[in-house]
Amino acid sequence: MIGLGRMGANMVRRLQQAGHECVVYDVSADAVGALEQEGFGGATSLEDLVAKLAAPRHLWIMVPAAFVAGTVAKLAPLLARGDTIIDGGNSWYRDDVDAAGPLAEKGIYYLDVGTSGGVFGLERGYCLMIGGAGQSVAEMAPIFDALAPGVGSAERTPGRTGQPSTAEQGWLHCGPPGAGHFVKMVHNGIEYGLMASYAEGLNVLANANIGAASHTQDAETAPLTHPEYYRYDLDLAAITEVWRRGSVVASWLLDLTASAMNADPRLEAFEGQVSDSGEGRWTIHAAVDEGVPVPVLSASLYQRFSSRGNAGMADKILSAMRAQFGGHVETAVGATGAK
Repeated sequence: MIGLGRMGANMVRRLQQAGHECVVYDVSADAVGALEQEGFGGATSLEDLVAKLAAPRHLWIMVPAAFVAGTVAKLAPLLARGDTIIDGGNSWYRDDVDAAGPLAEKGIYYLDVGTSGGVFGLERGYCLMIGGAGQSVAEMAPIFDALAPGVGSAERTPGRTGQPSTAEQGWLHCGPPGAGHFVKMVHNGIEYGLMASYAEGLNVLANANIGAASHTQDAETAPLTHPEYYRYDLDLAAITEVWRRGSVVASWLLDLTASAMNADPRLEAFEGQVSDSGEGRWTIHAAVDEGVPVPVLSASLYQRFSSRGNAGMADKILSAMRAQFGGHVETAVGATGAK
């Protein structure tokens, strides 16, 4: 395992629990040392890592996408025919296609493995979406079996019979190079949309007591016509909790939301600046190339941009145009005294 951050370290721990022996490496010697204390073999360099593995060697890279290409370039000269490089991060699937070709010419396999599970993967397991050559996938099957949640993690889909498929175990060979990260890319695009839906709906609930607050009354502010209809002081933590039980919107994302709101009902520990690591953008890119409409996924991505203050100039331009054509003066809009 190359990269011992939030994901990589717990993945090797899960593999160790399943009886696999792992050699670990990270640019941080402290990270390597910490896992050596847990019984893992540590390496001081990529060269040392490769030397400590028996052929055919399987090297799993779990680093940020920006560092994958450089890591692969350093590894390739150290490997031999039959070895496999696995990229388990969130790389752009096109990079996988570009990397797999030259490696295949040298007889080196390249697997792209979209990995979902986050910081809870050690206990819950990891959902794995895999692209690459079937032979190497077959060699790695015991590893995928160990990392995946297993058949018992969800009720069996009605109509499925016989021996459970790998998908039912929690991992799937999606196709040739790039297919794994393509599926994970869209998975994360959907995640953006689901998160935005919860956030927007809960925001409507959070402002449902707006009728109890005082309101600015001037020519620039649309009035709240019927304040009597908006006098609900709602407990969002309790609402997310009740939705977890029997609701059609129940999900693990809702479970995590309920946990966060129980710990911090006003979410005062957060500024509301939401990052994006690329998968949402790439999903929109693919949708444009395919000519497929994705209005919800697009809106959720743009909302993240807005949350980081990137709509500032657009907002100023809107205000400036209103001032130009109608003499409208900027006014603080919204209820005063609202929570």
